[in-house]
Amino acid sequence: MSNVKSVGGQAVIEGVMMRGSKGVATAIRVPDGSIVVDFKDTLPLTKRYKVLGLPIIRGFVSLVDSMIIGIKTLNYSASFFEDEEEEPTGFDKWFSNAFKDKSTDVLMGISLLISVVFSVLLFFILPTIVANFFNKSFSTNKVLLNIIEGVIRVCIFIAYIYLIGKMKDIQRVFQYHGAEHKTIFCYENNVELTPENAAKFGRLHPRCGTNFMFLVMIVSIILFSLTPWTSLIQRILYRVILLPVISGITYELIKWMGRSDSSLSKILSYPGLMLQKITTSEPDLSQLEVAIKSLKVAEGIIDPVVIEVPKAVII
Repeated sequence: MSNVKSVGGQAVIEGVMMRGSKGVATAIRVPDGSIVVDFKDTLPLTKRYKVLGLPIIRGFVSLVDSMIIGIKTLNYSASFFEDEEEEPTGFDKWFSNAFKDKSTDVLMGISLLISVVFSVLLFFILPTIVANFFNKSFSTNKVLLNIIEGVIRVCIFIAYIYLIGKMKDIQRVFQYHGAEHKTIFCYENNVELTPENAAKFGRLHPRCGTNFMFLVMIVSIILFSLTPWTSLIQRILYRVILLPVISGITYELIKWMGRSDSSLSKILSYPGLMLQKITTSEPDLSQLEVAIKSLKVAEGIIDPVVIEVPKAVII
C-alpha cells in the first residue's frame, strides 16, 4: 500500500490549492506565464480545537472549513483574470463603502450561504419533492420510497456535473483537478515530484471530493430511511437537520477508504472513482508543474517566500 499522507487539494481557475502539513498553498499560472503561489500558515479547525476533531463532528466541521477555504481560493484565483479596465458598478461602490475593509469577508460569507442554500435545494429538497409524487404508490414501503428519492438525487448530481463540465472554463478546471490528483498520488508513492513522474499516475483518487459527494447521496438513503415522517414538510426538515450527521459519517468512510486496500473499500470507492472520469481530465505538463509547486509549498518542501509581491509569492 502507498504511504498515505495528509494532503488534500482543490482545483481553481488556472491553478491548484493544496492543504498540507505546513499550511494552505494556492498556485496560479498567471497570464504572463509565471506561477504565483499564495501561502497561509493555518491549521484546520479540527486540529485547533480537540472537540472539533472528534469522529463524526470533524466531518461536518471539515466540510464547512473546506468550503470557506475553497471560496477564498476561487476568488483569489479569479482576481488574476479580472478586467482591470472595467469600471466598478454602482452596487460595487455602495458595497465597498458600506462594509469598507470587511467587504471581502462579507462577500465571502454571502457566497458561502448562497452555495449551501443552492446545494441543499438542488440535491436534497428537490429530490424529496419529486419523490413525494410516488408517496401514494409506496406509502407502506418507506425504504423503497427513500431509495427512489436517492436515485433521483444521484441522477440530478450526475446531470449537474456533466452539464457544467461542458463549459470551456470548467474543462480547464477539470484538467487542474486531474493534475491535483496525479501530484498527490506521486507524493504518496514517494516518487520524485516532477511533471513527468506525476503524469504516469492515475487521476482518479479515492479521497476526492467527488467521492465524498457521491457517498453523501448513498449514506443519506440509509439515514433517511430510519426517520419517521407524516408529511412532506417533515421529510424536508429531516433532510436539512441530518446533513451534519450525514457529512460526518461520510467523512469517516472516506478516511477509511483512503487507508484501506480491502475489497469492501474498493467496492464503495468504485462509483465515485467512475464519476471522477467526468470531474477530472488529463492535464498537460505545465498544469502538473503548477500542482507540484502548490504541494511542495504546502508540505514545506520548498520555501514559500522567494520574491515577495502583494498577497502572494512567485516561485
